[in-house]
Amino acid sequence: MSAWITKETGHLQPEEEEEETSTTTTAPYHNNSYTNWKASTSEIEEENSSYELFEISHDGVPMETIQEEQFEGISMFSLDVHSRGGGEDCVYVAVGKSESSMDAVSWTLKNLVNNDSTVVYLIHIYPEIHHIPSPLGKLPKNQVSPEQVEIYMAQERGKRRELLQKFIRICSASKVKVDTMLIESDNVAKAIMDLIPILNIKKLVLGTTKSGLRRLRARKGSGIADQILQNASEFCDIKVIYDGKEVMEQTIGGIGITLSIASC
Repeated sequence: MSAWITKETGHLQPEEEEEETSTTTTAPYHNNSYTNWKASTSEIEEENSSYELFEISHDGVPMETIQEEQFEGISMFSLDVHSRGGGEDCVYVAVGKSESSMDAVSWTLKNLVNNDSTVVYLIHIYPEIHHIPSPLGKLPKNQVSPEQVEIYMAQERGKRRELLQKFIRICSASKVKVDTMLIESDNVAKAIMDLIPILNIKKLVLGTTKSGLRRLRARKGSGIADQILQNASEFCDIKVIYDGKEVMEQTIGGIGITLSIASC
């Protein structure tokens, strides 16, 4: 799983040629403790003056400045973490193709952005690619030519850039600092839950659709928001937004929990 980040931009960094490698990395967390992990990484980007790369594995996250050395086909990364001090107020918003994502971003800008120190992080989880479309139908990735794979990957990268542009534009229009994180995973809820302790996420905003709200109310645990609410770390304040309004939890007689939509 991989991700990259942009800072205070109105456009996205073009993603370079994808290459899967097995990577062992040591990286600091926000609290300056350290962890080791192995990661299968892809979409490796070169750092420039406007962009910094995140490589995120299923087990850990290296933070910001990445220096890459090639050794026998394996990419080894050493990382230098810049302190996020200075009173930055970080809010993380999960975004996808649904209109509920725009509702979540709009609600965040109206309700959680307090001053110039607030940074909105847009988290976009996109699925791993196992099959490539062809005239014969979808074929396993390893059964088509590298050229076909790259053409399809480039198309998908373009779609992701186009998707994220609209969220970046609304943040820029509100004069709010915005970063983007792209994470490759087939399990959206788990990918987000894994990020919470790794990035020390204290404010997370999730949009939900009408069907997602029904699953949330039923407490069946099948919806993305429901899974995250039930399993995420307690220190994270999670806001669920439906139709531009916050979904509120209320305890009834100390017995059960019901959900209601905030009036404003």
